[in-house]
Amino acid sequence: MDWLADCPTRLAFDLVANTWNPVVVWALRHGPRRHGELRRTIGGISAKVLTETLRRLEFDGLVERREGAYALTPLGETLLEPIEGFGRWAADHGDDVLAARDRARSA
Repeated sequence: MDWLADCPTRLAFDLVANTWNPVVVWALRHGPRRHGELRRTIGGISAKVLTETLRRLEFDGLVERREGAYALTPLGETLLEPIEGFGRWAADHGDDVLAARDRARSA
C-alpha cells in the first residue's frame, strides 16, 4: 500500500503521532471534562498546548465542546480501541525498545 500524503492510513498515523492527541482522547474516554479537569488528569501539559490540542481534535471531528466541557464525538470514540492497542503494545514491548536503545548507545 502506498502511504501518500492523502492516504487514509497516513491520516490515522498523523492523528496519533502528535503526542497529546491520543492522551487527550484517552482522558475523555469516561465522559466530558472541563479544561482544568483535563489538565489535572493529564499532568505535564500546559494550558496553551491543551487548548491547541483540543482545537485540533475539534477541527478533526474527534472532540466537541458541550456546555463548557469537552467530550468525544462518536468518531472520537472509535479511536479509543486503537489507542488501547498501542497501550497494550507499549506494556508488552516498551522494555524491549528501551533495552535496544541502551544496546545502541553502548555500541
